[in-house]
Amino acid sequence: MAASPSAPRSRRERPAKPALTQEGIIATAVRIMRADGLPRVTMRRLAQELDTGPASLYVYVRNTTELHAAILEELLGEVDLTPVTAAGPWRERLADVLTSYTRVLFAHPSLAHSALVAHPSGKNYLALVEGLLALLAEGGVPDRQAAWGIDALLQVATATAAEQSARDHAEHTQAEHRALAAAVEGASADTHPRIAALGADLMSGTPETRLAWIFQMLINGALHTPRPTD
Repeated sequence: MAASPSAPRSRRERPAKPALTQEGIIATAVRIMRADGLPRVTMRRLAQELDTGPASLYVYVRNTTELHAAILEELLGEVDLTPVTAAGPWRERLADVLTSYTRVLFAHPSLAHSALVAHPSGKNYLALVEGLLALLAEGGVPDRQAAWGIDALLQVATATAAEQSARDHAEHTQAEHRALAAAVEGASADTHPRIAALGADLMSGTPETRLAWIFQMLINGALHTPRPTD
């Protein structure tokens, strides 16, 4: 006699679940983030998606911060590193790589904030750092200055992406920007002579052009600013 369709199935009859792996966990986390945003990537949600208990995940990922770092590491594979070996001025190629990194974070706003504290350490992050160091070396930046210089360059790119993502998602951003512009451009020459002299130029430029200039300023600083002795 055939069993009823509603009858419970024996554990032996159920298909075996795929074995948990760190790669599978991260791939699932990235899929959740792309669909629902980084705040939805929790250990509990991951466990549900992988049909396991949250405790099982801690064998592979110690905490949420480490999970976010692993997601960032995965997405760093999208950074365009072709300028590293391309032709052209080294400063422009270096700025192109940094711009590509920033755009990856722009594409995932919630990740931009996490990237301020997340510290990836996988092959994609190492490839990015190696490429930046190669371009700085090509430009004659001393190794000691380059070692600290890439830290500043990546910090600025990350902070810019985080700030822009916050602005993009704030309803009051435009009103605040208009109020700031009005205050700067209407400053009295009697009380704030330098602000009045610069006027609208303080607020000029697009985010893209300002970021490109900031990169060039930092690159030149790395080239010409000696590191203090330890």
